Amino acid sequence: LKGLKEKAEAPSFWNNAEQATAVSKKISILEGKIKKYNEIRENFEFLKNLSGEILSEDDELYLEFLNSLNALEKDAEAFRVSLMLSDKFDDLNAIVTIQAGAGGTEAQDWTQMLYRMYTMYAEKNKFKISVLNTDVGDEAGLKSISFKVSGDFAYGNMKCEKGVHRLVRISPFDANKRRHTSFASVDVVPEILETPKVEINKNDLKIDTYCSSGAGGQHVNKTESACRITHIPTGIVVTCQNERSLIQNKEQAMRILYSKLLVLEEEKQNDLKKQVQGELKKIEWGSQIRSYVFCPYTMVKDHRTGFETSDVQGVMDGEIEGFIADYLIKSKS
Repeated sequence: LKGLKEKAEAPSFWNNAEQATAVSKKISILEGKIKKYNEIRENFEFLKNLSGEILSEDDELYLEFLNSLNALEKDAEAFRVSLMLSDKFDDLNAIVTIQAGAGGTEAQDWTQMLYRMYTMYAEKNKFKISVLNTDVGDEAGLKSISFKVSGDFAYGNMKCEKGVHRLVRISPFDANKRRHTSFASVDVVPEILETPKVEINKNDLKIDTYCSSGAGGQHVNKTESACRITHIPTGIVVTCQNERSLIQNKEQAMRILYSKLLVLEEEKQNDLKKQVQGELKKIEWGSQIRSYVFCPYTMVKDHRTGFETSDVQGVMDGEIEGFIADYLIKSKS
């Protein structure tokens, strides 16, 4: 903590306010963990002493003791899961991109459903969502959407969602009410604010500008304020259209590109593929990490861990903490 505080107070070392803010955030997180540990330990000692005063289950203190013990168990489990978030980028914000795969309009609707699921998860867990780019579907839904999830350990939690998500349901777009299978991919990278460690040759970039699409402000569809940057050597494409000007959109797109390239560099040097980037798969049959079945039965199952639930509606309303916790625990074991 002392070392981090010294960095936060050294403007000559941190060349912009965002980096200093990032260090202050790390300090706050560490202090919060220490405080939480001490709180759990104190509650445990209190209940331990209280248990010696309870003579039987008929004792009026027994019910209060039992409720407090259950609450402590939940707190301890949540704290244990939080300690799993110890990889290099876990405490950073996350840049999430959802891309519709096989399934046409149905897949585009599925992409929008996943975005809604993540916005509701973020709201329940005090994360902030900022949309960076959207590509609206031809008839319904979204072809793709990119957004930033901001908050403590946003990337550490959202990285568990990286992969292909499969939907099975009776399609509302099929007049014959047949069952359809659709796919969407979720890509997650950390938002890295530190001084870039990778060099980008301007000649390797293809920069396109175009009119922003979608609802909103007076500049939408009138000026070429949206920006698409293609990194030719790697084929990475990043877009941003939700800032107010071309300069701001280009700056945000370059940040995302730096983050993606730095992740690739870390993979090469430290073999962080499974920890940071995950396994890239085609958006099709046999490659999904999770299946959401609405019909003929209801079930959501993570194929990496085996964790499943029949509460499909709860999951679609953002209750995905169980999947995230199970993935974090099993990936560390």
